[in-house]
Amino acid sequence: MSVALLKTAIFGAPAGTPTPPTDGERPDNNRRSSAADTIIESDIESLNPKGGGGGKTKSKIDPRIISDATIGLSDGLTVPFALTAGLSALGDTKVVIYGGFAELIAGALSMGLGGYLGAKSEAASYRETRADTEAMVRNDPVSVHSDIRDVFKPFELDRSDLESLVDHLAASPKVVDFLMQFHHCSLEPPTNRAFTSAFTIAMGYFLGGFIPLLPYFFVDQVFHGLYISVGVMALALFVFGYVKTCVVCGWRGAHRVLQGIYGGLQMVVIGGVAAGSAMGLVMAFNHISDSSDGAIFGGRAAQFVPVGDNQL
Repeated sequence: MSVALLKTAIFGAPAGTPTPPTDGERPDNNRRSSAADTIIESDIESLNPKGGGGGKTKSKIDPRIISDATIGLSDGLTVPFALTAGLSALGDTKVVIYGGFAELIAGALSMGLGGYLGAKSEAASYRETRADTEAMVRNDPVSVHSDIRDVFKPFELDRSDLESLVDHLAASPKVVDFLMQFHHCSLEPPTNRAFTSAFTIAMGYFLGGFIPLLPYFFVDQVFHGLYISVGVMALALFVFGYVKTCVVCGWRGAHRVLQGIYGGLQMVVIGGVAAGSAMGLVMAFNHISDSSDGAIFGGRAAQFVPVGDNQL
C-alpha cells in the first residue's frame, strides 16, 4: 500500500490532486512520492482552522451552541417548574411568583457563570496541551514519531509505509496541528466561546423557566395557575424533547418520528417526576408544620428554656 493510497483512504483525496496509482500502474518513484507529498500537505493544511484553503465551506451552527442551549433549556424547563409547583402547595400566588423569579434570576446567573468558567477552563487546557506539544516537537523528536505511530497503529500498516508517513508528518510545519487533532483529540476553541456559552446557557435557562411561571400572572387562585402551568409545561417539555431528539437523529422516516416521540415523552416524565417530588415535599413539610405537636417547626423549640447551673 502506497502512502498516497493510505492518506486517501484515511482523509479522502483533495480535489485536484492526482489519483494514487493502482497495482496495474507502475509510475516511477519520484512521481509517486510527489503525489503522496501533495496529498499529505493538503490534508495537514486542512487541519489548521485558520488556514487558507480557498474552498467554500458550508456555514453551520457550532455544535457547542446547540449543546449549551440544550443544557440551559432542559434545566430551565424542569427545575423552575418543580419549584413553582412545590410553592403552589402553600396556596399563595405572590409566593410562587416572587420565589419563581428569584430562582430564575439566580439560576440563570449561576448556570451562565458555570458555562463561562467551563469554557475558560477548556481554553486554558487547550493552550497548555498545545504548549506541551510544541515543546515536544522542538526538543523530543523521538516522542513525536512515537505519537504519530500511535495515531496510525489501529490501521495495521506495512512498516515501510508507516515509517515513510511518520517521517513526512514529523517534518511538516503542521505537525502540531496534526497531533492536537488526532493524538490529543482537541480542537482550538473560538475566542468568544466563554461569552457565547455563558449567554446561551443563561438565556436558555431563563426562557425555559419563565414558561411555568407565566400562568400565575393571570389567575387569582394559585391552583388554577398550577393546573394551567402543568398543561403548558407538559406540552413544552414534549416539544423540546421531540425537537432535541430529531436534531440529533434526523427528521425524516417513521423510525425517527418514533424516536422523537420517545424523546418528548421522556422529557415529560422527567419534568413530571421533578415537579411531583417538589410539590409532595412542600405539602409534607406544610402538613408537619401545621400538625398539633409541631415538634419539628417550633413546638418543642418554643418550649425550650436554658437550664442554669443551679438547676442541674
